[in-house]
Amino acid sequence: MSEVENLMNDPQVLRELIMDHYQYPHNHKLIKDNGYMSVHMASDSCIDDITVQSDIKDGIIQDIRFDGIACTISTASTSMMTDLLKGKSIAEAREIIKNYFDMIEEKDYDPELLQEAVALKNVYKQANRIKCATIGWKAIEEMIDESEAKK
Repeated sequence: MSEVENLMNDPQVLRELIMDHYQYPHNHKLIKDNGYMSVHMASDSCIDDITVQSDIKDGIIQDIRFDGIACTISTASTSMMTDLLKGKSIAEAREIIKNYFDMIEEKDYDPELLQEAVALKNVYKQANRIKCATIGWKAIEEMIDESEAKK
């Protein structure tokens, strides 16, 4: 069994991962740099109100950051996303994003691609949390689409 598969089967580890990313989110600071794209996302059903920034150059996600007010699931998922996608090519990022959305929608997905983000695999059981778990991911997807449209 891989490390990720072990993670997936221990509810306590999943909870700890989510709480760790919520209490100590990674890449949780916006930067003043005109080279960064920025997308603001807000939920009408939750406190989530975040801005996600990215620096995408030559088809590679150089940096992703975020800030704002968000619930535990939103903060944790966006923090995990920044770790997962930083340094990835657009094609790799799209594949990871697709697998993440497949997991959230209870479809087949590759847990190895998602690493710690598998901690959110049970979000689908609470329909009201799906928006929380995807808000940051939708923001980066928008920025990837925008960067590709500029080519």
